[in-house]
Amino acid sequence: MSNQRVRILATYLPQFHPIPENDEWWGKGFTEWTNVGKAKPLFKGHYQPRVPADLGYYDLRLPEVRQLQADLAREHGIEGFCYWHYWFGNGKRLLERPFNEVLASGKPDFPFCLSWANHSWQDKQFSKEGTERMLIEQLYPGVDDYLAHFYALLPAFQDKRYIRVDDKPIFQIYLPLKFPDVTSFIQCWQTEAKKNGLAGIHFVGHTLIEEDHQAILDKGFDAINIVRLYHFHKYKYSLPERAFMKMKRVWLKFGGIFDYEKLSPYFSSEKDKQENWYPTIIPNWDHSPRSGRRGNIFINSNPQAFKKHVKQVLQTVKNKKPEHRIIFLKSWNEWAEGNYMEPDLKFGRGYLQALKEAVEE
Repeated sequence: MSNQRVRILATYLPQFHPIPENDEWWGKGFTEWTNVGKAKPLFKGHYQPRVPADLGYYDLRLPEVRQLQADLAREHGIEGFCYWHYWFGNGKRLLERPFNEVLASGKPDFPFCLSWANHSWQDKQFSKEGTERMLIEQLYPGVDDYLAHFYALLPAFQDKRYIRVDDKPIFQIYLPLKFPDVTSFIQCWQTEAKKNGLAGIHFVGHTLIEEDHQAILDKGFDAINIVRLYHFHKYKYSLPERAFMKMKRVWLKFGGIFDYEKLSPYFSSEKDKQENWYPTIIPNWDHSPRSGRRGNIFINSNPQAFKKHVKQVLQTVKNKKPEHRIIFLKSWNEWAEGNYMEPDLKFGRGYLQALKEAVEE
């Protein structure tokens, strides 16, 4: 694909700076690094804790950090960042500062878009089953709130850095089918976009379940972003492998330990050749810093295995219209999910280099 453009959009977590709400819920100074730093290996050979290399334990309030991230991403073939965006209804936002500063300052001069993480936050990271408390609930108050939401983001949509598809700013919704009035919301935003000189909004519905694709498109979405993170159940495990996995779940109380090299072929599909299916590349996964033994853990992830996975996904998009050769990268910096591209002490820039090589080859 050396002569063809591919559009890799890396999802970006802004929770690497303290906010009053996290101070209250988790203790003074809490950021994503808190869970990353206290993670421990749960079995022999378990790669924990993960330690950042080039960028260190950064604070996203620093413009220098944001610039370094953008430089690294650009250098290795990433078109832009897709920032997680939190709007809980009635104007309530969280973790908005890093993106707001990027927008206001004009720096880094690196493309971006937004993905609305429209889910409630619960205290379930280390609580016992059934004891979760609601921290902040996701609400959908109606048209006045949809309008307020649109106009809060209009300066971003009008920014020259905002990533577009068919000349429309791309906006992803994380849980499209959990939003009861999503069709009215989409219609409202399309109307306001055109009133304000935009061609419209290119709405993308995120999903883990292939079978939901038509239901999402029927709601008014232009495309889906399919994330086959849990399609590992399709891998044909041998009887001893299944018995070993069950033993880990029942006796060791593990969520699951899975081999990345066996799973990664199931992260993509021939269905991704459709113009309005945007596939996802996944470098690694280990949820144990957040969920302890209940977290799913992918072992044997490495840059070479990731490169093989990327090349497989690239084949599915190469014949699409250039505008639609979109691949989401999950994720740029979800360190507490063991799901990141940023350099660490074990692999350095290995994953970034693997991505660059796969795209160039």
